[in-house]
Amino acid sequence: MLKDKQVWSWALYDWANSVFATVVIAGLFPVVFKQYWASGLSSEESTFWLGAANSTSSLMIVLLAPVLGAIADCRGLRKRLLLLFMSLGVVTTYMFYTIGPGLWWLVLMFYVLASFAFMGANIFYDALLVDVSQNHNVDKVSGLGFGMGYLGGGILLALCVLMSQQPAIFGFSESIDAVIFSFVLVSLWWLIFSLPLGLWVSESRALDNTTEQVVSRVFHETITTFKNIFKDRQIRLFLLAYWIYIDGVDTIIRMAVDYGLALGFSANDLILALLLTQFVGFPAAIVYAHIGGRIGVKKALLAGIFIYALITLWGYYMDSVEEFYILAILIGLVQGGVQALSRSYYARLIPEDRAAEYFGVYNMMGKAAAILGPLIMGGVAILTNNHRFSILSIIILFVIGGLMLKNVKEPALDTKT
Repeated sequence: MLKDKQVWSWALYDWANSVFATVVIAGLFPVVFKQYWASGLSSEESTFWLGAANSTSSLMIVLLAPVLGAIADCRGLRKRLLLLFMSLGVVTTYMFYTIGPGLWWLVLMFYVLASFAFMGANIFYDALLVDVSQNHNVDKVSGLGFGMGYLGGGILLALCVLMSQQPAIFGFSESIDAVIFSFVLVSLWWLIFSLPLGLWVSESRALDNTTEQVVSRVFHETITTFKNIFKDRQIRLFLLAYWIYIDGVDTIIRMAVDYGLALGFSANDLILALLLTQFVGFPAAIVYAHIGGRIGVKKALLAGIFIYALITLWGYYMDSVEEFYILAILIGLVQGGVQALSRSYYARLIPEDRAAEYFGVYNMMGKAAAILGPLIMGGVAILTNNHRFSILSIIILFVIGGLMLKNVKEPALDTKT
């Protein structure tokens, strides 16, 4: 596997695009948006509009993902559509660099498009996994991409942090100039390391040749799968629980830096905390999976959700950057584990012979999870004029999601391999 050029070319795309999630979504964009583009807005208003932008891009993907995925499979367009969406993301991310202060509405338009392109490209990237792997090594290939993504995102984020803290070394007069230039680096990194996939990854042949067949397949298979899911109480309960608690996880990922800024912490301290989360997260996810195997996946998941609830509660009372660092470590310890164990738990609930269809719905729920939380957090900030209440409001997602998960029957560990 490790000598296969197709496998490495595929995995390099995770290395390429993860910098958008790490450097842009979770890291630098909230800082620049609040301090530069939206400096004329109140802190509560900028939080609301950033949350609305994140929700909008996620909603766009939820609505279009089934159609895009079916067309890509049926017409053999997975790689071409991935490269198209990647190109849209590269261009719109670069546009951040060209927008001056105060133009918050314009940069949010490009941010929505860039986020939509990032998530859209991932639909086709995930689908290409079946083309570069076989049944005996699909887990290893998928894990390689996961690891490459963590490493790539962490390395570029570290460089961007260094640039922001030592701008003169890199030829910038001010820290904000270095931070804004980081968006150029993200665009170049994303583009350059996507090229191996474009050159050396091949995909399976198209299933259908006509648009009419594609449309018919989309509606028929989507309706059938949803009917089967809603018939099974355990799968239905789990997916609803997952949608709620993973919404809390994604909201903290997207809005943590914005919250820290609202409390008056420096941007450099917040980005360093994010970097800490990034490098703690990778080994912690592996260890957390082993813990799940020992104490039970459901217990491990509930423990992670409980820790997230404590994180939101602690975030309400937090008043020092040292506490923010501790929270960053805690998030790193449970973030990857909750995501990984959610997937394996779901895999034990579904029929093996229809895994692809059921995981399509699972991925839709995951993307839908980025809609509600940011709106709750932004809306509470506006209504209460208090950012602490906005972070505390997210605890309800972990409480409800955890209680619902508790009612899902524990699947046998040996029913899936």
